[in-house]
Amino acid sequence: MKRILFLLIVSSLVVCEGIAQSSTTGSIEGTVTDEVTGEPLAGANVILLNTTKGSATSLIGTYFLGNLSPGKYDIRFSILGYRTVVVQGVRVIAGLKTTVNASLTQTAVALDPMMVMAERPPIQKDVTGSVHTIGAESFETLPVTTLADVIGLTPGVTLENNIRGGKTTEVVYLLDGLPIQNFIEGGLAIDLPQSSIADLTVQTGGFDPEYGNALSGVINIVTKRGSDRHTVSLRAEKDDLFGGKQVDKRNEVDLEANGPLAPDFSYVASLTALHTDTRWWQDLSQFFSSPIVRAYSGFAKTEYQAGSGIRLGVQLLASYKEYHDYEFSWRFHLNGLPPRQDDGYRIAAMINHSISPSFFYIASVSRFTVNSAIGNGSREHTDTTIYQWDFFLRYIIDGNRSWWARRKQVHNLTKVDFTWRLNQNHLIKFGGDMNMQEIYSDILRYEPQVNPYGKPFVDKPMLNYSTDFEYFPRMGSAYLQDKIELSRDGMELNLGVRYDFLDPRAERPLAERVPTGGNQYETYITGSVPASIKQLWSPRIGFAAPYAENGYLFINYGIYYQFPLFDYLYSGLNNVSLRKGSGILIGNPDLRPEQTRAWEMSLKYAVSKELVLSATYFHKETLNQIDVKTFVPTNSSVAGDYGFAEYVNNPYSRSSGIELSVSSERSSHVSGSISYTYMTAEGLSESPVGGLQYYQWGIEVPSRMYPLSWDQRHTVKVIAMADFPLGVKISLSWLFHSGRPYTYYPSKDGFTPEDPTQEFEPNNARMKDYNLVNMKLMRLFKISTKPLFYMTVYVDVRNLLNTKNVRWVDSAGRIGGELEDLTAYDPSRRTRLGIRVEL
Repeated sequence: MKRILFLLIVSSLVVCEGIAQSSTTGSIEGTVTDEVTGEPLAGANVILLNTTKGSATSLIGTYFLGNLSPGKYDIRFSILGYRTVVVQGVRVIAGLKTTVNASLTQTAVALDPMMVMAERPPIQKDVTGSVHTIGAESFETLPVTTLADVIGLTPGVTLENNIRGGKTTEVVYLLDGLPIQNFIEGGLAIDLPQSSIADLTVQTGGFDPEYGNALSGVINIVTKRGSDRHTVSLRAEKDDLFGGKQVDKRNEVDLEANGPLAPDFSYVASLTALHTDTRWWQDLSQFFSSPIVRAYSGFAKTEYQAGSGIRLGVQLLASYKEYHDYEFSWRFHLNGLPPRQDDGYRIAAMINHSISPSFFYIASVSRFTVNSAIGNGSREHTDTTIYQWDFFLRYIIDGNRSWWARRKQVHNLTKVDFTWRLNQNHLIKFGGDMNMQEIYSDILRYEPQVNPYGKPFVDKPMLNYSTDFEYFPRMGSAYLQDKIELSRDGMELNLGVRYDFLDPRAERPLAERVPTGGNQYETYITGSVPASIKQLWSPRIGFAAPYAENGYLFINYGIYYQFPLFDYLYSGLNNVSLRKGSGILIGNPDLRPEQTRAWEMSLKYAVSKELVLSATYFHKETLNQIDVKTFVPTNSSVAGDYGFAEYVNNPYSRSSGIELSVSSERSSHVSGSISYTYMTAEGLSESPVGGLQYYQWGIEVPSRMYPLSWDQRHTVKVIAMADFPLGVKISLSWLFHSGRPYTYYPSKDGFTPEDPTQEFEPNNARMKDYNLVNMKLMRLFKISTKPLFYMTVYVDVRNLLNTKNVRWVDSAGRIGGELEDLTAYDPSRRTRLGIRVEL
C-alpha cells in the first residue's frame, strides 16, 4: 500500500506540476526598434510566414515565438508608418533559442517589404553546457552513415563513442524527446532511417534537468515534419559495383516521402533496407548464403493542425535485423555460432498546444517494444557441452556455442512538458514522465573458463551465465528549471533540479552457499527482502556571461544519475535458479544508481561572423559503478554449483580534459572545424564483470586507479566541406588519436607469465597511434522539368589512405595475438558509390 500511495503521489506530481522549451522544439525572440533613434517599437506585428504563428511586441519592443519545430523560417516585421522587413532563412534548432532583432525605417508612403537574409549569431549564448548540433544536410554531405559515425566526429568522443571518459552505456538516446534506450543491455535499442532525421544534437556536458538517466551524454534526434508540398527522394548505395576484395558487398536503399494529405494534415515516411555480407564475407560465405546481414527500418509520422495553437501527431518507428556473428577463432566452424535477430517498434501519440505565445505544453504517450533472440529452436534442445579446439587450443573445430536467448522489454511512457515565458527575464520549464515497464529475459549460456591470455580450460566446468526472469519495474521523473536573463548583453543563469525514482518491484533473496565437500556448494534461500524504492534529487546550475565584445564565458555544474541496467538488477534471481545454483551471476535489485558529479568551464570567442574559437575544461567523478563480488574462495572453480558472484556497487572513476576547437560554419564556400582534445579516463574497473574475471584468473583485484581502455589521451578531429562550381562538393574528415592502453603481461606458453615476478597491472602499455581519413565527393544535377528533379551522384571513400589502424593487441603486444586475428585491425579502404534523386 505504501508503494501504491507513493506512485499515486508521483503520478499526481507529474500530471499537475511535472511537466520544457521542450527538447523537440525551439524558439525565436528579439527586439524591434526604430532604425534611426534606436527606440523600441511597441505593438509591432511579428509573423512567421506560411504558418499560424505570430505575436506583437511588448511595451519595450520585445517579442517571443515559442514551440517551433526545427527548420528554417521567414519572419515579417511590420507596424504602421514603417517599412516592412522580412528576415529570411531563420534557422530554429531543437531546445535552443534563436535571437532575431529588427530595425524598421519610418516611411510616409507604402513600399515593398525589404528582404534581409538571416545571420545566425556565431555563439549560442543561452546554452551553458556543451551542445553540438548536426543538421540533416550533414548526413548527406559528410562521409558518415550511422549515428555512431556522426557522434564520433564530436570533440570529447572516442572511437567507440565513449563520451568524456564515460562508458558507452552511460549515454541516453532520445527520438523526438522520448527514449529509445535498451534498458537491459544499454545503448541504442532500435535503428531508424537516415532520411527521417531533421536535426541531431549531441550534448557532452552540462545537461539541463529535463534530461535524466544519463552520466556522459545525451543524443537527441528530432525527426522531419511533413512539408506543404509533395517530395519524394530515393538514395541507393553500393560498394562492390566493380568487384575486388576491399568490399563488404554492401547494398543500401533509403526511400523518403512527405507532403500534405489534406489541408492542415501532413505526413512524412521513410524506409531503409540494408543487405551486407560484412567485411568477413570470404569466411562467412563458406557457411551461409548471402546476405549475411538483413536490416530494415521504417518511420512514419502524421500531424494535424487541429486549430490555432493545437497540433496533433502520431508516429510509428519499426526495425528488424537478422545476422550472424563473426569470431576469428571460429572461422573454420562459423556455423557453430548461433544466429541472431533483433526487432522492435514504437508507437507514439503527441499533442502540442500553444495556450498563448508565451506558454505551451507538449504531452505524449508511447509504447516501445524491443525483442532479441539468439539461437534457433528451443532452450531444451540447445547444446551445453563444451566445444572442441584444435591441438594447440587456437581454433574451434567442432561443437556449438551454448547460447540461446529470448528477451523482451516493453516501455509504456507518459510524458508532458511545459514552457512558460514568464517575462523578458525568466523562461521557466517544468516537466515529468512515468514509465511502466515489462522486462522478460530467458537465457541459456555456458562459456568456457579462460586464463588471462584467453586460453580455455578444457578440463574445467563451463561458466553458467544462464538466467530467467520477469519483472515489472516502474520509474518516473519530474523537473523544474528557470533560465534567468540577467542582462541584455548575454549574461544568463540557469537554475534547475530534477527528481527521479525507480521501483524495482523485486525482492532480494537471502541466499547461503553451504560447502558440501570437494569445493562443491549447495544453495539455501533463508528469506527475502523487498528492494527499496530509489529516490534521487539532482541539482543543475549553469552561468553564461560576456567577457569581451565577442567573447563569452560558460560555467556549469551538475549531479547526474543513471539507474543500473536491468541485467544487473534481476539476473539469476529466479528462486528455482538460485536453488539449483544454475547461474554464476546474481543480480541485486537494491543496487544504488551510479552517480556522476561534473563541472566544466568554456571560453568562446568570435573572431568574425564566420570564425569561432572555443576552449573547454571538464572534470567528472563517478561513484557507485557496477562490479561483481564473488562469494567463494579465489582458488575454487566459479561455475554452476561451485560458486557465484553478485553485482555490487563499488568502483570509482574520474576523467578530465581540455577541448580546443576552431569552427567555421557560415562561409558560403568553405566550412568545417578543427578540434583537439586532451583527456584522461581512470578507474578501478572498466567492466561490470571485471571483478569476476580477476577471481577466475586467481589475480588480486586492482586496488589503485589505472587508465581505462578508452583512455584516449590526444585526439585531433578535422572536418572540412567545400563547394565548387558546377554543383560539386567535397567533404573530408580526419580522425587521429594517440595509442590507447592495453595490459602487457606476456606469456611463453599461453598459460604462465613470462616473468613470474611481474605484477599484473591493468592497462600498463599503449598501442600505436590511430589515423583515419574519409572523403566524400558529390555532384548535384538540377533538371529543369515539371515537377523539378534533382539528382546527386557521389563517391564515399572510407579509410582513404588505406591505413592499417590497430584496434587491439594481446598481452604480449602482438597485433591480433598468436592467430594474427584480422579483427584486430579496422577495415581497409572501402569505396561506396551512390545516387540520390529527389522529385
